[in-house]
Amino acid sequence: MDFSNTSNLNSTVKSQTLFCYESLSGSCVRIARPLSVQVPMFTSMVLAILVTVIGNLLVITSIAHFKQLQTSVNQLLVSLAVCDLLLGVFVMPCSAVRSVQGCWYLGGFLCKLHTSTDIMLSTASIFHLSFISIDRYFAVCRPLSYRLIITNNTVLIMITSSWLVPAIFAYGMIFPEINLKGREDFYETHVKCIGGCQVFFSPVAALVASSFCFYIPGMILICIYSKIYWVARAQARSIKDVSRQFKEADSGRRERRGANILAIVVGVFLICWSPFSLCLIIDPFIQYSIPPLLGDTLVWFGYLNSAFNPIVYAFFYTWFRRALRIIISGHIFHRGSCRFRLYSE
Repeated sequence: MDFSNTSNLNSTVKSQTLFCYESLSGSCVRIARPLSVQVPMFTSMVLAILVTVIGNLLVITSIAHFKQLQTSVNQLLVSLAVCDLLLGVFVMPCSAVRSVQGCWYLGGFLCKLHTSTDIMLSTASIFHLSFISIDRYFAVCRPLSYRLIITNNTVLIMITSSWLVPAIFAYGMIFPEINLKGREDFYETHVKCIGGCQVFFSPVAALVASSFCFYIPGMILICIYSKIYWVARAQARSIKDVSRQFKEADSGRRERRGANILAIVVGVFLICWSPFSLCLIIDPFIQYSIPPLLGDTLVWFGYLNSAFNPIVYAFFYTWFRRALRIIISGHIFHRGSCRFRLYSE
């Protein structure tokens, strides 16, 4: 056999291998993508970032400006929009560069900061949705005690918990490297390299993180909205049988419609983040054999949830569409515009 061709082939492959830092030993291998692939990737990611930032800015502006919209559930919604906005401003751009270039050029500290902020904001989103579901539960299922239980202080505690608990969990796990416990040797040998910023979890850490950040809150959301659904159906039948003319009936219909719309928001969140959460919990138990490209794609599919939320509001909430028209037309700058009525009480 002639081994000269094989030798030449191996040397050619080696010469074509690209690294994040060509002059450093231990550098990560860089994925060489042609410009025809990089441009569509970067364009689509920039589009997702712009929709996320602009859409959530409009939600924040609408609820913060119009006094009629400053209800308990909308205060939680605006806090959720801030969470999505921060994801679009600080996390998604860095992730876009890493995804397109295949390398992380910002150093180890910023890698940890980026990863922990990413986890915190994603977890904060589902915490907000959980508290919103609790608000809707009392509004629909316990309307007489709603104003006694869901007070301004209650909402403040909900919002604070939605930010503080995920922050403690995310930064407390990533910076002390608790996520590596039990698999440090594997990480040092097979994963860690210069120019990389991979999210790595040991089996126990993956189980704890996915349960805390997704599965347990997700099950709570499904259970609460299932209860709301059945109570709302029963109430709708009762109201239809009794009368259609009472204000209480109109208010009840509005609360139920709001709960249904927020259930759609929850459904979008679960659909967007379920694939990544499933891979996160499976990967350590199959020796980390899920391709990095697939993991990166699923992360971006999860990011799209932050862009979808304002679209859902615009599609289903008449008050949001009216607020958008006022903002875009410039009437928001008129004196007294904050008192405009966007829906009938």
